[in-house]
Amino acid sequence: MERKKESSEANAQEGGKVVRKPLQVLGLMVLLAFGAFVGVAQERKLRTVRGIVVDRDENPAPSSIVYLKNRQTMMVRTYIADKEGRYRFSGLDPNVDYEIHAERGDLTSAKRTISSLDGRQEIVIQLKLDKQKSSQ
Repeated sequence: MERKKESSEANAQEGGKVVRKPLQVLGLMVLLAFGAFVGVAQERKLRTVRGIVVDRDENPAPSSIVYLKNRQTMMVRTYIADKEGRYRFSGLDPNVDYEIHAERGDLTSAKRTISSLDGRQEIVIQLKLDKQKSSQ
């Protein structure tokens, strides 16, 4: 009888291992799938913001200075618009909000916000120089 008891215990242990393996494999698959999902969510592609700077009459404003402020680090990048008023900022973190505006002479554009909630990879913004710079 003891042999039967030992063999039935051995079978139960083996059976337990057989049951555990599929559960372990299933658990591992769930963890990997979740990790892949989180990785994809965090690995959103870098963004580009581009556009044109125009004056009050909607004419291109060449040599305008475009300011792009990272709202998280407060660092500012600048770009001098080309002869057709075009500007472009690339390699922007999609998880950060930015603020953009343009200046030329004594004129400035409105400040626009680029939200991290905006899922577009390429954002096009026209900046209109229609305000006098405030004296500071």
